[in-house]
Amino acid sequence: MKIRLWSIGKNHEPYVKAGVEDFTKRISKYYPVQWNSIPLPKNAGMMSEMDLKKKEGEIILGWLGKDDYLVALDERGKQMSSEGLAEFIQKRSNESVKNLVFLIGGAFGLDDALFRRANYRWSLSQLVFPHQLARLILAEQVYRACTILKNEKYHHK
Repeated sequence: MKIRLWSIGKNHEPYVKAGVEDFTKRISKYYPVQWNSIPLPKNAGMMSEMDLKKKEGEIILGWLGKDDYLVALDERGKQMSSEGLAEFIQKRSNESVKNLVFLIGGAFGLDDALFRRANYRWSLSQLVFPHQLARLILAEQVYRACTILKNEKYHHK
């Protein structure tokens, strides 16, 4: 199984880039992993919130394979503990999912078409995080889940 971490918008800001790269490298010891920053549509600043979300959704739907397992990060999604995320990842692996895609939406969230396509809606927290910080938290939590699955001590890494 491959893990794909997708986010809409500009590349990682310098204050999170090193952390995201570090955790992504750590994840790669367990699963093939790749970050994709999906660029904003042209003229995004001129679009309404609804039009922008729709256009972002169309772009993402075009990137997704029909068998990709899509986890849409959404503040209204279900919450999991770190152990729960580990179980979730293991279950997808046991189901022979080829690509497990975690998606962080744009500034206005995700279009309804993406929620309809999503296999799972996940909330990192009841707190709302800036998108850049959500990227770092996502990478760290996926790495933590990998260490839990291997029964490794996280703090010794």
